[in-house]
Amino acid sequence: MSPTPQLNNCPAPAKLNLFLHVTGRRADGYHLLQTAFQLIDRCDYLDVAVRDDGLIHRCNEVPGVAAENDLIVRAAKLLQSHSGCKLGANLTLHKHLPMGGGLGGGSSDAATALMALNHLWNTGLTRSELMALALQLGADVPFFLFGENAFAEGIGEELQALDTPSCWFVVIEPGVQVPTPAIFSAKELTRDTKPVRIADFSSTEEIHWKNDLQTVACALFPQVEAAIQWLSKYGHARMTGSGACVFCAFAEESAADKVLEQVPDCWTSWKAKALNRHPMAQYVK
Repeated sequence: MSPTPQLNNCPAPAKLNLFLHVTGRRADGYHLLQTAFQLIDRCDYLDVAVRDDGLIHRCNEVPGVAAENDLIVRAAKLLQSHSGCKLGANLTLHKHLPMGGGLGGGSSDAATALMALNHLWNTGLTRSELMALALQLGADVPFFLFGENAFAEGIGEELQALDTPSCWFVVIEPGVQVPTPAIFSAKELTRDTKPVRIADFSSTEEIHWKNDLQTVACALFPQVEAAIQWLSKYGHARMTGSGACVFCAFAEESAADKVLEQVPDCWTSWKAKALNRHPMAQYVK
């Protein structure tokens, strides 16, 4: 009897938004964005095993996320339906990334599920086909399938490869979950930042690029503001995504370590290294 096809410890890396500008709003309510997505080596991990009965089963509990709502389950069912695959899967998700943190954890989990299952099920979708399919799951999911750091426009799905410097990040979790809809629906949110070009971002390391969502998040969640103020003592600290996590970049790991040693105990904090490429990129062409 042949062993069950499976992939274990499939990494689903976090992302940081090196900047995030809101440049407008579409007629359907979606916001037009420009951002720089940076992969980091802090990850969730997914175990995937093929079933021959067609069922999609999440094998473990994930606090706060019902199985039927989990993006990994939805991703598996979407790929199964789109491809006509008769196989199923057992999915075990090992969460390390906080929910509501702006790190893209759920979206990254979904992308890793799609890459693993596309490989294990031999469904044969190309990277661009998976990215188009993944947009049904959320605007950030295509980025994690893209395979490398990216300058993003549109609602986040128009991607261009972006070279980013090798560095280390200190990340602080302020201890709150920030609901994305609350940030984007806030009347205080400005939606008219002047568009920039990828060349502008690539050629100017010293400009303090901003996150247009940060002011709104800080007003609603003082814990985010407090973390930014503290971390700003050591460099250009800002929020990622719609929050709540806050980060600052350091050229050397030793510098990141020195800051980590001083983070107040009231916050969870950690360091992460910048990645140039998604660790699952080899599973899709």
